[in-house]
Amino acid sequence: MEKLSYENGVSDIPLLGVTIGEKLKEIVNKYPDNEALSVPYQNYKVTYKEFWHQVEEVAKGILSYGVKKGDRVGIWSPNRFEWVLVQFATARIGVIMVNINPAYKAAELKYALKQSEVSLLLMSKGFRKTNYIEILGEVRSACIHLKNIVVIDHDWATMLGEGRKVSDEKLAEIESSLQFDDPINIQYTSGTTGFPKGATLSHHNILNNGFFIGERLKYTEKDKVCIPVPLYHCFGMVLANLACITHGSCMVLTGEAFDPEVVMQTVQDEKCTSLYGVPLMFIAELNHPDFDKFDFSSLRTGIMAGASCPESAMKAVREKMNMKDVGICYGMTETSPVSTQTFVDDSEYYRCATVGKVHPHLEIKIIDPETGNIVPRGTSGEFCTRGYSVMLKYWNNPEATASVIDEGRWMHTGDLAEMDENGYVKIVGRIKDLIIRGGENISPFEIEEFLHNHDKIKDIQVIGVPDDRYGEEVMAWVVLKDGESITEQELKEYCKGQIATYKIPRYWKFVSEFPTTVTGKVRKVEMREISARELGLEARK
Repeated sequence: MEKLSYENGVSDIPLLGVTIGEKLKEIVNKYPDNEALSVPYQNYKVTYKEFWHQVEEVAKGILSYGVKKGDRVGIWSPNRFEWVLVQFATARIGVIMVNINPAYKAAELKYALKQSEVSLLLMSKGFRKTNYIEILGEVRSACIHLKNIVVIDHDWATMLGEGRKVSDEKLAEIESSLQFDDPINIQYTSGTTGFPKGATLSHHNILNNGFFIGERLKYTEKDKVCIPVPLYHCFGMVLANLACITHGSCMVLTGEAFDPEVVMQTVQDEKCTSLYGVPLMFIAELNHPDFDKFDFSSLRTGIMAGASCPESAMKAVREKMNMKDVGICYGMTETSPVSTQTFVDDSEYYRCATVGKVHPHLEIKIIDPETGNIVPRGTSGEFCTRGYSVMLKYWNNPEATASVIDEGRWMHTGDLAEMDENGYVKIVGRIKDLIIRGGENISPFEIEEFLHNHDKIKDIQVIGVPDDRYGEEVMAWVVLKDGESITEQELKEYCKGQIATYKIPRYWKFVSEFPTTVTGKVRKVEMREISARELGLEARK
């Protein structure tokens, strides 16, 4: 009988049956004098004991605005220490923190505030060249549930002052009423069509996911984690913050926006042991002209996730940045997010070419998207996850929830994957990213991996564009290394005889960067739109 693509995460370590606040208190009692949070660019550094006290002040400040358990409180800000305090303060009082993307403009902000019925919004005055106060002014009249606004830059001290009127007894009463299955967080996921959907996550979802991420990285109270990824996304607030606080490790923020030089300087100055990033971030660091001037000797581990990782970049991170124990994670917001992760002692092959094995206490399977049947090992199909990590629902959207979580509580990811004999998983593409050219299924990831080996190419993304003859044709967007030049014809010649003729891109576009989300994920939907327009194919998109 063929071995099927199914695995479950057997573990001797039990799930955490506590709220986020209860786990944080346990760690505070255990490591009161350990550094908890360091934000050099804000000249901010606190121990766990100090962090607990400040979280309490913020929790009382939020309560002073009349919010109750289950109410939605929005946070619209780039990375800063106040964001982290709000994350844990809202968890301690049972209000649902709504993460609002720092890149949102008026229409997106209005949708998120209205859809989640946010009653209190904590926000920065702006980010980069965007004035948040002006944008909010455009939409506030339409957000009928929004009663109060705290501009962190102006109103923070006032909020803390009001919080001093809230008694310890009231806070304790609220905390004692919380259950770990309560919803505590809404994160809006950027779908390929329509408005974002609010993945609703519980204490149990994200606390356990953060804990087991840290376990697989072998975090202890001696680790310091450099966090250049956005906090509004699971990568920042779960893989980083919750992995840290469940192990007594220190969270280190690098700035409001990603800057490769600042990240490397922070690693050196703070003596970080772990560094996070999407592949584009690590590539930017490795290609920085001053890369060799920085000391990475304190590093041992980290996470590269959020997008497909070129094997060459993974090897360079391990060898040149001293991240021998670096891991790859795979997941999605709706699954808290991580479903699979590599181990620190995995072989070179598994750490470079796969996204690891199933996480503890979870189940994964790979199915035929048409029949729903589990496929044999080595066969590609849709990746599905079941277990504690699967979100409660999409907020106020039962139809969308039912479209991704089936009757068996399996979350259908839309990602194409393969599982090998040992249970390791490869992500081979998105179902919607699959290029179908003349009846041939083409994985963009396969072509990208091949072209990443070209010594003049810094990064590459492959998409499908409409074609009258074949239905779709292959197109490559190319970022060259600094000072390099090459022609389309030279790249086509490089591909000949190395990959199937039908996989060689017909169209090539040389760019300095790709359109991305704030988290660094490449927006292939936008690339297809741009390419179709430029090629005169808009009518056939």
